Amino acid sequence: MSSCLCQKLAGDGMELSPVCLGSLWVFANLTPPEMEALTQAAQRRRYAKGETIFAQGEAARRMFLIKAGRVKLCKVTLEGNELILDIRGGGDFLGEGMLTVEEEFPLSAVCLEETLTCGFTREGFENLVLEHPNIGLQVIRNLSARIDSLTQRVGSMSATHLEERLHQVLWQVAREHGRPAKEGRELAMPFTHEELSFLVGAHRVSITRAMKALREAGAVVQRGKNLVVAPA
Repeated sequence: MSSCLCQKLAGDGMELSPVCLGSLWVFANLTPPEMEALTQAAQRRRYAKGETIFAQGEAARRMFLIKAGRVKLCKVTLEGNELILDIRGGGDFLGEGMLTVEEEFPLSAVCLEETLTCGFTREGFENLVLEHPNIGLQVIRNLSARIDSLTQRVGSMSATHLEERLHQVLWQVAREHGRPAKEGRELAMPFTHEELSFLVGAHRVSITRAMKALREAGAVVQRGKNLVVAPA
């Protein structure tokens, strides 16, 4: 049902991701009637290129799946500079922190092209849970399992070399947004070294050294303004 409703809003001009709310980890293990209620209650919205989905400092009271389009996640520093921290596309889910805490968005989400989202406001999701309590219980179970998984991942990352972490981040971005190349995937480099430092949790100077090591190892190749990344 979700794909059909999204398709009506998207029309013929947008390519929809096959990922739907029901296939997301946070909503895993719901019954068919609960899944139907979930997709019926979801709000769909279409955004124009350049439109802001949510802004840095805004109350974080929304979560949504990107059904089509691409979104940049950016942060404005105290000096007024914009840092692009990530690029998300169809099938990516944003804002699940709404389920656990009351806080502000630490960054902004801006559409790089026409974008279609499918999701919930906090109020809308709370009303859904009041009508279907088991949805709330299952989401709590899924969040707990996710926290356990992330805790284990953080432990393993601490033992991983910076070059390996950086290579993995670059390969993920290249795989999602780049094009095939003989050595791997080629993309227009979307991040500065300072922005990469946010993504991998390291100082900018360390990123510069790690990039040099990756080039020397042949894991990345500079091709003009583009970067060719070998599989991680």
